[in-house]
Amino acid sequence: MKLAGLIFMVFMVFGFSGCISQSVEEPQKPVLSEEVSSDADDELDEFAEEMQVKEVYDPFSGYNRSMTSFNDGAYEYVFKPVAQGYRYLFHEEIRMSVQKFFHNLYFPMRVVNNALQGKFKNSAEETGRFVINSTVGILGLFDPAKSKFGLQAHEEDFGQTLGFYGAGSGPHIVLPFIGPSNLRDTISLYPDSLLTPIDYTERSYWTLTDTVAEYLGVKSVEKVNYASLNMERYDKLKQDAVDLYPYLRDLYEQYRDKQIEE
Repeated sequence: MKLAGLIFMVFMVFGFSGCISQSVEEPQKPVLSEEVSSDADDELDEFAEEMQVKEVYDPFSGYNRSMTSFNDGAYEYVFKPVAQGYRYLFHEEIRMSVQKFFHNLYFPMRVVNNALQGKFKNSAEETGRFVINSTVGILGLFDPAKSKFGLQAHEEDFGQTLGFYGAGSGPHIVLPFIGPSNLRDTISLYPDSLLTPIDYTERSYWTLTDTVAEYLGVKSVEKVNYASLNMERYDKLKQDAVDLYPYLRDLYEQYRDKQIEE
């Protein structure tokens, strides 16, 4: 099974990276390395500090507020404890490599959306990154394209592509377990999913997962791994928020506008 192959590959990486966790007497410290997060994550942190008050079209505010509370509760009482245990078990370098592996898998989405926006130089750079990281970087577990060749990632999705051509965001929508979104970006999840190799529907091309169980397993590893590297970010956002729902809503909508403008 493909999922079994993925698990075997990850454990092979554990051997390369120096393996397992720190001792019980020395619990793992919060991640501080700049290499852990993507440039987009760092940019979001800076944007949150400079965010301005702006009116957002929010006809579903009652539902959105309830769903934000649900997502926050699921994170605090289920997702965060799992991520903390995962972070305790696996060294930071292992978790960084897992994040890079997943980021490399989403190359088709980035290269196509860059091309659709006429950013052909970015598409070429993304292609170069994929070739280098998939070979020299051992299936994307490492990022020599950036560290050795200076090739930067260019994060683009179909929501940004629609926005690039003038599509408005529509009403704000909070999605279960996913978080803040809007009508344009929610619709865009489907075409983007067709450009990713993590899926459970029958495709005419290779996918990493074939069944719902495999899909949920791999996506869970991806999300828990990401959370283990970025828990402090969300905790800081909550500390800065007087009222969590409108704060996350405004941050999401304004940051997406900024991404589209770029």
